[in-house]
Amino acid sequence: MLPQNINVDLDALPKMDFSIKRLGVPTLDSPLKNTIFVEDTERICYSADAKQNEAFLKKHKVMPSFLAAGPRKQIFHDPAWTRAAIVTCGGLCPGLNDVIKGLVNTLWYFYGVDNIFGIRYGYQGLNPAYKLSPIELNPDVVDNIHAEGGTILGSSRGMQPTEEIVKTLDRLNINILFTIGGDGTQRGAHAIAMECEKRGVECSVVGIPKTIDNDLNFMDKTFGFETAVQAAANILSCAHNEAKGAFNGLGLVRLMGRDSGFIAAYASLANSVVNGCLIPEVPVRLDGPGGVLEGLALRMQYKQHAVLVVAEGAGQELLQGEREVDKSGNVLHSDIGVYLKERIKQYFAEKKLDISIKYFDPSYEIRSLPANSNDSIFCLHLAQHAVHAAMAGMTDLVVGNWQGYFTYVPIAMATSARRKVDPVGQLWQSVLLTTRQAKYLDGQSGPDSKATGF
Repeated sequence: MLPQNINVDLDALPKMDFSIKRLGVPTLDSPLKNTIFVEDTERICYSADAKQNEAFLKKHKVMPSFLAAGPRKQIFHDPAWTRAAIVTCGGLCPGLNDVIKGLVNTLWYFYGVDNIFGIRYGYQGLNPAYKLSPIELNPDVVDNIHAEGGTILGSSRGMQPTEEIVKTLDRLNINILFTIGGDGTQRGAHAIAMECEKRGVECSVVGIPKTIDNDLNFMDKTFGFETAVQAAANILSCAHNEAKGAFNGLGLVRLMGRDSGFIAAYASLANSVVNGCLIPEVPVRLDGPGGVLEGLALRMQYKQHAVLVVAEGAGQELLQGEREVDKSGNVLHSDIGVYLKERIKQYFAEKKLDISIKYFDPSYEIRSLPANSNDSIFCLHLAQHAVHAAMAGMTDLVVGNWQGYFTYVPIAMATSARRKVDPVGQLWQSVLLTTRQAKYLDGQSGPDSKATGF
């Protein structure tokens, strides 16, 4: 079965460039010993569906595939002369420090690179106007940072002038730059790689995708997502306890998910106390028969309590006013959680019905947590594969994870569209079945239902 929720037209795939750019031909022997090396002929197919692959090959002759990640026998950068820099950008996410530690230790212990610099406060640290000196990094400096949330380097949103960044990299003799961040950060990394090529600056630009919403294209998951789902599930238990503690009690929980509802959907599955889940991919209808308000009233009539989860980007069509954008170019959504709380309170008051609403918005608490065990392991693998790519002279790529394999994905492809929940796909159908929210929406239920509200 095809990986779900990838916003790509299959017929457009053959036109996409899956190739990875290189600074030049690697000619140096890798210092890694007792290692299974990966050949450049090793590829990971886009689709795992055999029937689809057969049909695709008949029509297009070539099956799209990703370059497999891993260490190469020959490397491009001489470890003795290599100067690497690490930058973290955008909002906080569990696992940032794990990635930093993984990069430093892999460079230092695997390849013998001992000139490693941490760029402070995102791309601002590469703009001389901010007067931010880099931090020297080594295994001792990063020894315990995995136990802390946030990032020891600091972060910022938005891009700085690309020319100034490349001038700074050239002046500091940086020949490897690791960019840890989401789609805005990686679009900036792509611009840096292009400017380096234009100016003849031999610098490998390698991205480690960081988006807690799990919405970057051409990858099954990104780091921090599992920690977010685990933490959100605990919050949902609290919301359920609060809801059951009052007559007609409602635990209303707003979770991250600006454009994609993966955290809300997976958290609802991880903790089956959720009775309704609203996500950005599915329009929200509040009023009238089968709407959220009437559905909630019906739920209270039968059970006298409910837990409703809403992703931050859900229901924005209900809210009026112009939308501002942040420094990364992301649309700043109005607070759907507060809006829902007030509308629900108003509806129940007009119907002269009791309602006790407990509102939870744990977004910043979750973002600043340290990574859980699974995410920590995932972060280490991402970091190691990023270093392997960089030392081999690859550039303008992000490390991905696809069909259980680690891959190298061109940045332009990874940032071409956001990954979203398929409203008629398996994930959303599981949410509908688990929450049973379709029961309160126009009488529809079952796996074939396209019901979307609570």
